[in-house]
Amino acid sequence: MYQRLLANFAMHISMDQPETDLVLAKLQTRQVKKNAYLLREGDICRQIYFVNEGCLRLFHTDSKGEDHNVLFCPENWWINDMASFSGQQPAFYNIGALEDSEVFFFSYDELEALYLTVPKLERFFRILIQNGFYMYQRRVTANLSLTAEERYARFSRQYPGLEQRITQKQIAAYLGITPAFLSMIRGRKS
Repeated sequence: MYQRLLANFAMHISMDQPETDLVLAKLQTRQVKKNAYLLREGDICRQIYFVNEGCLRLFHTDSKGEDHNVLFCPENWWINDMASFSGQQPAFYNIGALEDSEVFFFSYDELEALYLTVPKLERFFRILIQNGFYMYQRRVTANLSLTAEERYARFSRQYPGLEQRITQKQIAAYLGITPAFLSMIRGRKS
């Protein structure tokens, strides 16, 4: 049940069995139906989620009601609204399920306590945040400097196989283009 999560931790840290047992004892599980929300803008993000099965998205809805996808999180990815979670302040982003999903999660308080009892976890999440910030910087630069076709190619490399699982509308909202324009790009590629 926890193989994917433990392999994810092992990418950056090595925990002994007592540490692993303690971490898993604090871990909670939740089933999330497609289109359900784990976080709504304005609420406080009180959990950090690991996607064991399915796919989530981090997105903002603008004043016109248009969604702007910031991040897709398929299996083996972590997700939260980092500013809301770290500062325990109202969220700017929403987190929603694009597929029926299973997530593991830690609450803010549980994770803070685990940092003291299993200090390796603090290192793990520091590395995760550094990698996420790097991805974010690259995405901002790509959005400013690449064509829509180049952004689509980059999306395909970053999320292999995901375009067969989610709608064209979701991909277009990630790329900052209309679904019709995405259809034209796909047509030119085939």
